[in-house]
Amino acid sequence: MPRNPHAILATVTASTLLLGGFAATAAQAAPVKAESLYAPSALVLTVARGEDPLTATVERAVTLTCAPTAEGTHPTPAAACKELAEVQGKFAELTAGPSNRTCTRQWDPVVVTAHGVWQGKPVQFSTTYGNACEMAGNMNDNAVFSF
Repeated sequence: MPRNPHAILATVTASTLLLGGFAATAAQAAPVKAESLYAPSALVLTVARGEDPLTATVERAVTLTCAPTAEGTHPTPAAACKELAEVQGKFAELTAGPSNRTCTRQWDPVVVTAHGVWQGKPVQFSTTYGNACEMAGNMNDNAVFSF
């Protein structure tokens, strides 16, 4: 083995590259199997007290998985997944309807959130309502946030 530090470094580097190339080739040789044919759709939905979704106190939270089957801790996962599919995962379309409900103007903010993945794409949604009555009125009795 040469005593020249540059020669030693070159030998070590060449060996590392050779072994690294072998490891990379071995790793590439193994076929990757898909766990599912469906794009993932898994969400955590919350209803919390407060104005800011980052500091609000969570009162209720559920999980909702829509692919390949509707499941989770959500009380009606099939209905919630169907509603989300109808709006292509656009939560704002679920929560922005006109309200026929008469509510007090009391300020007791409620924030709803959705975090996770919808059909393989990251989701981060939140909206704040003046109070629980206003939230219920704007939800139009949708299943997604009915828990």
